[in-house]
Amino acid sequence: MRIRALLATLLALVLVAGACSDDDGQAAGDGTWPDKITFGFVPSSEQEQLQDDIQPFMDVLSNALGIEVEGVVTTDYTGLVTAMGTGSADLGAFGPFGYVLAQQQFGNMEVLIQAIRYGSPTYHGQWMTNDPSMCDTTPESATALENSNDGVVQVGALDAVALQVGVHFGDSGKALGESVDAGDVSPGTSCMADLTKVKGKRVAFTSESSTSGYLFPALQLIQAGIDPVNDITPIFTGGHDAAVVAVYNGDADVGVSYDDARRTLRKEKVDVGDKVIVFNITSEVPNDVVAASSLLPDTLQTAIYQAIHAYLETEEGEAVFDEMYGWTSIRRAVDSDFDVVRAAAEALGITEPPG
Repeated sequence: MRIRALLATLLALVLVAGACSDDDGQAAGDGTWPDKITFGFVPSSEQEQLQDDIQPFMDVLSNALGIEVEGVVTTDYTGLVTAMGTGSADLGAFGPFGYVLAQQQFGNMEVLIQAIRYGSPTYHGQWMTNDPSMCDTTPESATALENSNDGVVQVGALDAVALQVGVHFGDSGKALGESVDAGDVSPGTSCMADLTKVKGKRVAFTSESSTSGYLFPALQLIQAGIDPVNDITPIFTGGHDAAVVAVYNGDADVGVSYDDARRTLRKEKVDVGDKVIVFNITSEVPNDVVAASSLLPDTLQTAIYQAIHAYLETEEGEAVFDEMYGWTSIRRAVDSDFDVVRAAAEALGITEPPG
């Protein structure tokens, strides 16, 4: 694990090395705008694909701000944390856990933007399996799981906050029956199952620094009396789509991802909603963020926020962000909203990016 993290860190630093030097006209903390800023991302899908997806967004930001904006994709959260912490990146699109660790470790950044998905500033992780026998209730197609005041409940796919696999936007709003080049996409299937059934299974996590892909699920296992290291076989896939793939292909018995990462596979594997069954979810997590270097002037930070908000209001921006991270809007972030993530990290004894 340490070798992987070291390679990720080195790659991040090579990609963005020198991006904040005074010789290049970068932010020096004196209120002037730099000539160039670097925006770092971590992949929730394939790294090369995300690099292609972000380029139109970088072009829009460059035009709106009147300065060059370079987008780079690191291999994992550790690389982005290091790039932001060492001043090699000016902006970073983090999961909430990645931001909390980076801010605690380096302290030279502040949260600027929080994602909104379909009107909600929070989301949850989902537990998935390819084995229907794990279910305590009969698996039902076109359903999803949501948190409520009464605990986890099963709802119709169209009533779920997150856009579920097999659901698309029709002329009258959300609708079932999405069709892609490979055929009709099956609606997502869900059931209810106790997490004690995870013991002894091969579990596909995403990254050790992912909130919904590891932090909250690992805490759930501990609360269920399961050691997330010794009582299961943990597999770290590196991305949310990869965790879904591991379950779909049978390389893992169970997987975790954000809700609903099955959508990332629907264009090639139209039956992913049938084969990968959601059986439990985590508690609510504040949505992912964009963190900014403390050296960036307030006026530039405001301009960045306004440019991203305006882009999301366009059809192109909506499509780009749907492919990237599933954002539908944004709001100015409040740091205290992430105290729940800090508490979870403290409970697991995690104070820096795993290596």
